[in-house]
Amino acid sequence: MMDKTRFLPCVLAALLAAAPAAGASPAAPQEDGDARTVVEQFLKTQTAGLPGQARIRVTLPGSALPDCAALEAFLPNGASAWGRVSVGLRCPGERPWTRYVQAHVALEGRYLVAARALEAGRPLGAGDVAARTGDLTSLPKSIVVDPAELKGMVAANRIAPGAPLRREQLRGTVVIQQGQTVQVVAEGAGFTVSTEARALTRAEIGAAVQAKTRDGRLVSGVADEEGQIRLAQ
Repeated sequence: MMDKTRFLPCVLAALLAAAPAAGASPAAPQEDGDARTVVEQFLKTQTAGLPGQARIRVTLPGSALPDCAALEAFLPNGASAWGRVSVGLRCPGERPWTRYVQAHVALEGRYLVAARALEAGRPLGAGDVAARTGDLTSLPKSIVVDPAELKGMVAANRIAPGAPLRREQLRGTVVIQQGQTVQVVAEGAGFTVSTEARALTRAEIGAAVQAKTRDGRLVSGVADEEGQIRLAQ
């Protein structure tokens, strides 16, 4: 029969040899689901203020990412959550690391197109534009999505039917010509004062313009739809 005084120390030694050292933890690869969730949530936050409904697709690298307890996502300097984008994954701590993954952000939303041929200099009316829906990231960033942006605008050049409207294709309606006599209007609480002045530059609706009054004073304001200069409050 085996002596228990010799058997127990042997068993204890074997268990200690098999156990990991105190404080040591085996490095486990980062779960793909965790990394994907971090990137998707980050991009959702980045697109929260953009027009349209965001659709996000993340492509993780073929090899597993190192383990990380507090994974952070970021965009490189100058990058934006728009179309194809490289997203950084950063792990702080004693053994920091940084990796980059590829993602695609599509924004399904409404944009405006020319409903018919628009000639240069023609003011835009209700029947001149139509709404379409599509991926805004596949269109120029200057695409017009809000009908309010077209108020007081004319086509700067000819726009073909069905073409998306871009801001650089439009300009404001010129309501004040250089040298023209205009009304300068100042409004306050319960009063309105106006006087005549000579415009020093031409101006479109909503543009800043300067004028000189009859007594030689220089005033600055904004051209309104009626061709007046509204002084700042």
